[in-house]
Amino acid sequence: MAQQVKINDLLISYDIVYRKIKYPRLEFKTGKLRLVLPKNYRNHERLIEKHKDWIYRRYWEMQAALKSAENIQLDLNRTEEDLRYLVHSYVEKLEGELDVSVNMVRFRKMKSKWGSCSSERNITINTFLKYLPADFIEYVVFHEMVHLIEWKHSKHFWGLVSARYRGYKEYEKGLLSYWLLVRKNNRAFFG
Repeated sequence: MAQQVKINDLLISYDIVYRKIKYPRLEFKTGKLRLVLPKNYRNHERLIEKHKDWIYRRYWEMQAALKSAENIQLDLNRTEEDLRYLVHSYVEKLEGELDVSVNMVRFRKMKSKWGSCSSERNITINTFLKYLPADFIEYVVFHEMVHLIEWKHSKHFWGLVSARYRGYKEYEKGLLSYWLLVRKNNRAFFG
């Protein structure tokens, strides 16, 4: 059931989901605030109060991404086979550039991220990336491969990313807009 909280000048709707998890978290993946809480968690209002500045900032980021999503289009011509070829060519090129080696590249539909990198040096790519422009695909591959050097999204990580992508923040904003558009056009998968 949707609830609301007033933060500064905004009335923000949110819902609560209880799961078998250890720590609470806040999500804004769909443009709406969701509190994901451990089953026995009480006093979600305190969690909101603690993170109200983040919620407020994230709300406006999501509004900007939703507006931006109105002005972009998905590439409906690229196949998953095309995506695989493109990703493998980027991996091969970037292995030399970053002086890293990828164990395996996997592809699957994912509900919450564009890609991931495992400690076994495996890269997993979301097949929904096929809808994005090639430069965004290359950015995601690069981002995941930088994790082979620096695991966390630390200052060092973003320094490595910005050495190649000075405007990486614009890519990150663009990925959010594309994410919202992909979700909108694939409601059956995302639920």
